[in-house]
Amino acid sequence: MDIDVTTALLVAVVGVLGTLLSALLVQRAADRSRQRERERVEELWGRRSEAQELRSCYVELNAAARHYLAALTDQLYALGRDADLPYVRQRLTEARDQHREVYAKAQMRMPERVLDHAGTFGRGLGAVYGMVRRLDDGLPRPGDAPAAVQEGIDALWERLRELRREMRADLGATRADSGR
Repeated sequence: MDIDVTTALLVAVVGVLGTLLSALLVQRAADRSRQRERERVEELWGRRSEAQELRSCYVELNAAARHYLAALTDQLYALGRDADLPYVRQRLTEARDQHREVYAKAQMRMPERVLDHAGTFGRGLGAVYGMVRRLDDGLPRPGDAPAAVQEGIDALWERLRELRREMRADLGATRADSGR
């Protein structure tokens, strides 16, 4: 009978330990599951935050580029009107500086294919700016003429549309346009 009591006691102890351990294991599994869920949510928020920052970067770059192009156009039209030149020159300088600052920030965030378009656009802006400034200073190079500046500005508006398409594609905004 000693063996039966010992066996029964051993079975009871194993049963109690099994019950306690199963509760502990279930709790541990639930904790791990909650931890994974927290990490997943944090990762999702991180990706959303990065996407929002990139979107803001693109919006700011687009606005600065449009402002710069408008200032270039104003400078072109003001070339024959001496009264408007000081204000228009100042506006062009400010627009150029703003675009440079925004572009410098954007370079650190944009993927290469968007950066390539932005770089091409920026070089075009610099070329047209140089023509406008040389015309304004009365020191034009061969090929510098108001008509050439206007052609350059028109080409830059098209490049800006291409850049904007690349930025929208990078953000996934083109999926919403697929029905058009």
